[in-house]
Amino acid sequence: MADPRWLEVSLTGDGEIVEAVSEVMGRYVSGGVVTESGVEYNDAEDEGTPVGPVRIYGFMAVDENLETTRRNLEEALWHLGQIHPLPPLEFRYIKDENWMAAWKEHYKPIPIGKKLLVLPAWLQNSFPDRIAVRIDPSMAFGTGTHPTTRLCMQALETYLEPGQTVIDVGCGSGILSIAAALLGSGDILAVDIDNAAVISTKENASANGVLDKIETGIGSVKEIKTGMFSRKRAPMVVANILAPVIIRLFEAGLADLVAPEGTIILSGILAEQASSVEAAAISKGLKPIEKLQIDDWVAQIFKK
Repeated sequence: MADPRWLEVSLTGDGEIVEAVSEVMGRYVSGGVVTESGVEYNDAEDEGTPVGPVRIYGFMAVDENLETTRRNLEEALWHLGQIHPLPPLEFRYIKDENWMAAWKEHYKPIPIGKKLLVLPAWLQNSFPDRIAVRIDPSMAFGTGTHPTTRLCMQALETYLEPGQTVIDVGCGSGILSIAAALLGSGDILAVDIDNAAVISTKENASANGVLDKIETGIGSVKEIKTGMFSRKRAPMVVANILAPVIIRLFEAGLADLVAPEGTIILSGILAEQASSVEAAAISKGLKPIEKLQIDDWVAQIFKK
């Protein structure tokens, strides 16, 4: 191992100490304090509730000031420990790494269906017979690694007809809109309630050379129906969101976005939720066509 460049200082305890310890540690470490804990999911819409012990840590540069900085941190935490008992500090030397390069090594090309390939933006396409959808995985929700995204792309490959216009509800990184554009769709409307997703969609669409085909904006079913965008319906609609949200969107008029004889691809659905999504779709006049599954995740395709 090369000479260590950083000293990691960490402390693991209960949730009550996090705020106070983070505030004290933040005075002495470089680049901020990180907290990590376990997560549990209480219901289908829970994005994760912290549970169990919390690890609080940061890094000090290994330089001539290290011993002084370390002693000052230990002293400050000793004083804090007089108010609330604290577990001991732990120390670990680590070498400097190119974190970005290490992170990028984890992302590999993902072949999907017969034609598509999700390609991290920095890689060359080593599958010349496939259509590459270039995505920067650091940017947003929808990197192609999750089964729901793969199922939607597979369904688009099967059901999208050349030149069809598309509405993408909850576009995330824009991966489905970009795949549709590269598969030969007509114009696309991609909306999300998160501004970061809209920005990400534009940047990823630009990287794939399809920005001119994709209209983006903040909104959901209600905004589309009230005419905030250039179209209110399309022969192809995709929504890769959580099942409880899809069911709520049906009440808001999701089925109205599907043109007569049109198709809607729904995903983000756990297998045990599929029947309730299907019931909601049928109640709005949609007919089940196919169900695709990877592990516990399902995509459902309906016709109007």
